Amino acid sequence: MNTKSKIIQSIKIWVVIYPSITLFYVLFGTYLSGIPLYLRTLILTLILVPWMVFVGLPLVHLLLKNMTKSDKS
Repeated sequence: MNTKSKIIQSIKIWVVIYPSITLFYVLFGTYLSGIPLYLRTLILTLILVPWMVFVGLPLVHLLLKNMTKSDKS
């Protein structure tokens, strides 16, 4: 993977993870505030890693693919 591809992939990951973490803390932050940080981090990663792999990133790839198709038409 060349540098340009790595940069593009990291931007795609950021586009999914930043709003996902923000939404997670908006929805569940008050419920999780009483537990230790290491458990909050565990819960966050148990939920968001599968979300990223199976939903978030494939959705970003699909949207970008559709956008590039419509630009070529």
